[in-house]
Amino acid sequence: MSDITIYPARKIITMNPARPEASHVAVRDGRILGAGTLEELEGWGAYDLDARFADKVLMPGMVEGHAHTMEGTLWGKVYVGYFDRMDPDGTVWPGLTSIDAVLARLTEAEAALRDPEAPLSAWQFDPIYMDNQRVNRAQLDAVSAKRPIGVLHASVHIMNVNTRALELAGLMRQGIEHPGIPLGEDGYPTGELKGPEVMGQVGAHVGYAQALTDCDEPGLRAFAKLCVRQGVTTVTDLAAGLSPEAVEMMLRVTGEVGFPARVVPLRYFMGLSPADLVAEVVRLRDMSTDRLRMGRIKVVADGSIQGFSARMRWPGYYNGAPNGMWYIAPEQMEEIYERALEAGVQIHTHTNGDQATELALEKMEAALARHPRRDHRFTLQHCQLADAAQFRKIAALGMCVNLFANHHFYWGDAHYNLTVGPERAERMNACRTALASGVPMAIHSDAPITPLAPLFTAWCAVNRLTASGRVQGEAERISVDEALYAVTLGAAYTLHLDGEVGSIETGKRADFAVLEEDPTTVDAMALKDVPVWGTVQGGRVFAAGDL
Repeated sequence: MSDITIYPARKIITMNPARPEASHVAVRDGRILGAGTLEELEGWGAYDLDARFADKVLMPGMVEGHAHTMEGTLWGKVYVGYFDRMDPDGTVWPGLTSIDAVLARLTEAEAALRDPEAPLSAWQFDPIYMDNQRVNRAQLDAVSAKRPIGVLHASVHIMNVNTRALELAGLMRQGIEHPGIPLGEDGYPTGELKGPEVMGQVGAHVGYAQALTDCDEPGLRAFAKLCVRQGVTTVTDLAAGLSPEAVEMMLRVTGEVGFPARVVPLRYFMGLSPADLVAEVVRLRDMSTDRLRMGRIKVVADGSIQGFSARMRWPGYYNGAPNGMWYIAPEQMEEIYERALEAGVQIHTHTNGDQATELALEKMEAALARHPRRDHRFTLQHCQLADAAQFRKIAALGMCVNLFANHHFYWGDAHYNLTVGPERAERMNACRTALASGVPMAIHSDAPITPLAPLFTAWCAVNRLTASGRVQGEAERISVDEALYAVTLGAAYTLHLDGEVGSIETGKRADFAVLEEDPTTVDAMALKDVPVWGTVQGGRVFAAGDL
């Protein structure tokens, strides 16, 4: 048996501009020797011909530049989302379209719990689809007044809890003055909690004992299955606590021979001073392996647009809702930026509202003036409401964007009618403007906020359809080729990994998405429906059908 394997395919989409297509790819030691014709590749010497992909289409393994491995853990809780959704084992859970249906599923799940004091945890609740009604603690008390209950919103920026959960956290009292704890007419909390600070106080009591965005070991393994099903070979964990215990677990699990993905976790900014944060991330960077790439920071500036906790510039929310929440003090953001630039550590910053984007640009400009650095690739994540002037500023500062294309489908109608109004809704996640401004761009799912599925994300950016079937922002559409680039080399660039992954060419990792159809020749409306056979990651083959 040779140490070289050559795979023929119906077509190989390389993302290499010097050779965009090929019929064969040669792999040795988990890396690509070359892509071309069989005759060309035979020059590398003796080889084994593996024809299992002869009728498939290969493209670079897709790179999900904004996801959270916590989705794997969440599938151990109760799914109460509005849309149908497939779990890691391939089971499709039906969506719930009313609050009554949500409460009914919670009641059913509560009855199945044997321990009378065990928490009841649910996720993906999306009240904006239910006339923007909230679930209050009295409704959750009707499910159970004895056990703590926590229902995480689809945005992951809001949680609804019952009275017992508030009692356990010491928050069931009158007169609390905190923007993240709305009060009812009786002066007690309504049960809605906004933002990580207050959610964290209750999380341990409602089944979210670890940092809210962290996964556990079964969850990491489950999330890896989702990656194979969707053609993803490199995935971010974009807001991880990275405690010593979590790092040990992730190093061990990703180091197993059969683990099918490369994970890029970013250390969340909360819990440490800026100086200690940067020092810790530098330490973690030195512990990285091929399949666990640490050494980056995630900063969160504001909340969620559909949760009305994002920070908006004038004229604010279309429905008159008060402005959202800051998750970080401006001076703290600037200090983190400065220290990271000085240490050569990359930062990805969550900005949903345009006021949050404005703050990030202002602080980045000031930090770069003091600590100039070439090719820093600091990336704005979501950056949903940036206008053309802000994109020009992003380009001038050498920053990247990772736009939330899936929002057009899942919340586009709500943004048009309720949150930001028609004009701003049509420019949200402005992929065409970003590219025209010379801004390096990726697009993402933010799983578990929306399902991990890069071909669906590409479909969203190409077609910009809302859930009601309406085109929203036709001028911001991009081509299929541009969208496929955004979920491969585009995302790899934002992670400083474009020299290793994102294209099929000599020297790069042997990471492929194995497809049943050619995404460049199907109708653009069918892009999301291209079946994924599985992946090749580091030369190792993973079939979705074998999971």
